[in-house]
Amino acid sequence: MEARAKLSNVPTSPRKMRLVADMVRGQKVTRALGLLKFEANSGAERIEKLLLSALANWQQKNEDERIEDANLYIKEIFVDEGRQLKRLRPAPQGRGHRIRKRSNHVTLVIDAKVERIGSKAAIEAVAATTTEGKATKTRRSSAKKSTETTAQASA
Repeated sequence: MEARAKLSNVPTSPRKMRLVADMVRGQKVTRALGLLKFEANSGAERIEKLLLSALANWQQKNEDERIEDANLYIKEIFVDEGRQLKRLRPAPQGRGHRIRKRSNHVTLVIDAKVERIGSKAAIEAVAATTTEGKATKTRRSSAKKSTETTAQASA
């Protein structure tokens, strides 16, 4: 189940914001939060706050699930141009140069990544969720098999 969050009229240029958006696109949410926390770019703070808002929206839709177990990732993030404030700056010989103060709109979509059955990641996830007793039994049986094969090979 996906959740989205929007941020409108951010007073930075879309080009600067796209640099940060490209950095976190497709990343897991926990990794993206870590990247944004230590990024020096000014847009990183705003996208981090937007990501936390999307997490809250996801949590509202899925109250019975835990965020840690959901395997969330950033499905989509895009930056659109917003309004431009047009100003004039005095220039030599009585002219005026146009200043364009740009803004942007950011849209972020997060979703839970579902692993395909039989994939390596799905098998690892199942192995991690088994109880400790079952895991130790399988380790013992595999260790017993490996010692039997080494004994047969040496004989």
